[in-house]
Amino acid sequence: MKLFDELKWRGLIEDISSPDLEEKLNNGGITFYIGTDPTGDSLHIGHYSSFLMAKRLKDAGHHPILLVGGATGLIGDPKPNAERPMITKEELEYNYIKLRKQVEDIFGFEVVNNYDWSKDINFIDYLRDYGKYFSLNYMLSKETVKSRLDIGITYTEFSYMIMQALDFLWLFEHKNCTMQIGGQDQWGNITAGIELTRKKIGQEVYGLTMPLITKSDGTKFGKSEGNAVWLDKDKTSPYELYQFLINSEDDKVIEYLKKLTFLPVEEIEALEESLKAEPHLRLPHQKLAEEVITFLHGKEEYDNAVRISESLFNGNIKDLSVKEILPAFKDLPNFIIKEEKSILDILVDNDICSSRREARELISSSSITINDEKVTDENMLVTKDIAIEGILIIIKRGKKKYYLGKFEK
Repeated sequence: MKLFDELKWRGLIEDISSPDLEEKLNNGGITFYIGTDPTGDSLHIGHYSSFLMAKRLKDAGHHPILLVGGATGLIGDPKPNAERPMITKEELEYNYIKLRKQVEDIFGFEVVNNYDWSKDINFIDYLRDYGKYFSLNYMLSKETVKSRLDIGITYTEFSYMIMQALDFLWLFEHKNCTMQIGGQDQWGNITAGIELTRKKIGQEVYGLTMPLITKSDGTKFGKSEGNAVWLDKDKTSPYELYQFLINSEDDKVIEYLKKLTFLPVEEIEALEESLKAEPHLRLPHQKLAEEVITFLHGKEEYDNAVRISESLFNGNIKDLSVKEILPAFKDLPNFIIKEEKSILDILVDNDICSSRREARELISSSSITINDEKVTDENMLVTKDIAIEGILIIIKRGKKKYYLGKFEK
């Protein structure tokens, strides 16, 4: 299977600017770029498919460039329903440094910053050298602009398209970059760069977009209870990433395997058959988690994530360290223990039980555990001696309610 056909099979091509691109992709040798604005200090899992696409092209003999938008990040790509909040130059610079290292470490791409060639362009030159190539009608026809006309769009946001087009032109002239790739929501900005390059210097460049990855309900993939799932393991631990991926929806997991892994066609098709025949085994989900975490963080981190998950599932919390427990339970109701207290006081003072009477009833029915050990004595004293590393206790009420207690040092 040729490269273009495989990308189509994986569902990774939404739009291409020219039918000539199919042959060019199959032949290799294209210098292309993918861009991201440094609005955060890490990529998240929603970026992952696009960056894997760039890695696929690199492995097929093309040359990727990551553009981190130190200039465009100061402006903000128009959102469909609101203006992006402005962030400071200092924050952008910090984010740029972090993103550059992350991308170099994970993907090995060349990284450039559009602030380097944008910062010295004055307003008059901007209008004369670039603005004159864009008609108002052309810009208003772009979906990212049209979606904002009813609620309003600032001139600053309106200019974003020209700035991104300028990037494509600069990269063509200085890096021989002839293609830009991005998510389907970037089609308007990509084609603006194609138009500017054609009109200003008479050269043809190309664009390719990928479908955005979503959940079954159409919401963006990569959001977990409103929080982004980050590629930085200090922001989203491998255990948390494991839980996010292992709980992928059955009707989407094969799509994710196609788009988020390098598994060959035959193996993905076999996993699809296993999902139909033995869905309870969740083999595609396990393989998805293994492939993504191993690629990002290494086999050891994947094995640790599995070990933590199995320990928690099997009731072996005491086998884990504080460092392993905290990411797993970071969203639990939590409380500070300032001094040794009776179990009854702990349960009532931290709203685990509504009264001492209820606490006694739950203890007598073996419905309270501390670090997976059943509490049988209502007069039990909760001390650092029973805490994990003298710091943490995990209280479980019934089958599903957990609470995290932490002794003050």
